[in-house]
Amino acid sequence: MTTKILKSLFIFTVFGYFMGCSSADKNSTTPEGLFKIAQEYDEAERYEIALQKYADVKNKFPYSSFATASELAVADVHYKRESYAEAQIAYQNFRDLHPKHPKIDMVVFKTGMSFYQQLPETVDRDLTLANDAIYSFNDVIKNYPKSEYFIEAKEKRDKCFVMLAEKELYIGDFYLLHENYEASLNRYEIMLAKYPALGLDPKALLGAARAAAKADNDSKKQKYVELLTSKYENSNEAKLLKSKGL
Repeated sequence: MTTKILKSLFIFTVFGYFMGCSSADKNSTTPEGLFKIAQEYDEAERYEIALQKYADVKNKFPYSSFATASELAVADVHYKRESYAEAQIAYQNFRDLHPKHPKIDMVVFKTGMSFYQQLPETVDRDLTLANDAIYSFNDVIKNYPKSEYFIEAKEKRDKCFVMLAEKELYIGDFYLLHENYEASLNRYEIMLAKYPALGLDPKALLGAARAAAKADNDSKKQKYVELLTSKYENSNEAKLLKSKGL
C-alpha cells in the first residue's frame, strides 16, 4: 500500500472519528441538537445523510422552528449537489407553505436559478424552462426590489431573454435555409416583437428582409430594409446589406 493511500486512509479515519464525536456531543432528542447534527453532515458535503437528518427533524419535531429551517435546508442541499429539478420543487413547496418567511426573496430567486441551471447550453434544444426562470426572476424584481438578489435576478432574466431571442433567430435561419420563407419571416418578426433591444435586432431585421424578399413580399422587404439601414446603419448587418444586397 502506497504512502499516499495510507495518508488518505488516516485522514478519512480521523475525520470520521471527530465527526462521530462532534455529532455524539449533540443531543439528537432535541430539535436544535438534531438540526445541528444535520448541519454538520451538510457542511461536510455528506449530503445524503444530511437530507435524512433534516427529514428526521421535520418528522420528529414538526411544530418546531427547526422543522421549517430543515425544509429550507433540504432545498439548499439539492441545489448544492446540483439536483436542480429536486431543488426547484423543494423551493416551490417551501414558498407555498411559508409565503411570509423572512428569506422568501432568496427562495423565489433560488427557484428561478433552479430552472436556469437546467437550461441547455445551446439554443437548438428545448428552452421551455427559460420562461419558468423568467417568471421567478420577475417575481424578485417586482416584489422584492430591496433584495440582495435583485441585481442578479435582472441579469439572469436578461440572459434568458437573449437565449429565447437566439432561439427564434435559429429557427428563422433554419426555415430560410430550407426555403420555407413565410415561416422564416414569421420567426424573425416574433423575435423583433417579443425580444427587442437585446442587441439582436439587426440580425432579425436582415433575416426578415431576406425572407420577405424570397417570399415576394415587397412591402415587408422594404420595411425591414429601411429599419435596418436607418436605425442600425453602423451594424455589420447593414453594411452587409449595402455591399451584397439581399
